[in-house]
Amino acid sequence: MPTPPDRALPAALLCDMDGTLVDTEHQWLATVAGFLRDQGAPAGDETVTSFAGAPVGDAAARLVRDHGIRLGVTRTAALLDRDFTTRVAAGVAVQPGALRLLDRARALGIPAALVTASERHVAELVLRTLGAHRFALSVTSGEAPRGKPHPDPYLAAAAGLGVDPARCLAVEDTPTGAAAALAAGCRLLAVPTVPGIVPGPRTAVVASLEDVDLADLPFPRAA
Repeated sequence: MPTPPDRALPAALLCDMDGTLVDTEHQWLATVAGFLRDQGAPAGDETVTSFAGAPVGDAAARLVRDHGIRLGVTRTAALLDRDFTTRVAAGVAVQPGALRLLDRARALGIPAALVTASERHVAELVLRTLGAHRFALSVTSGEAPRGKPHPDPYLAAAAGLGVDPARCLAVEDTPTGAAAALAAGCRLLAVPTVPGIVPGPRTAVVASLEDVDLADLPFPRAA
């Protein structure tokens, strides 16, 4: 399908991983919930959902600071990482439309980057399923000065691809990731796994990546 004259293809596709391309956000939230229960702390839905999209280190710091966890940040992070990695290593499901989106970008000459709050070793496990050849580069936890919701991971990905963040399309599923992408100046395509992302001038919300055609995005051509 040709691109409408008042629309422009993105210069790059910057994709979140957990929950967006693979169905691991629920595994991460199950990790947090299990940890809270093991520590005798409340693990209600609202509490657990608030950790969606959070890097392991940030989640550990919040658990110690706000939820009475006495293990310390380093030990808490290690336990979260161990459990989540075990869950991912057991196998992940690719989200509907994810591979088609990536392959369509490649066919259109749009480079793709993986921009994830997960650790490098977790991302490498997932890339075996997604196909590392589909990405020009990846930015994982700790590889930018600050993690999501700060813009640094998206700015690093755009810089690595040599493109203006304002011409990039970020794909996210959580408010944490959405905040990072928008703060970086990217346009945002959201496919939410948790509530909280609001449509706007730079934000389109869809129910599934199967509904996305990169040649017909709801964003106007830049002036």
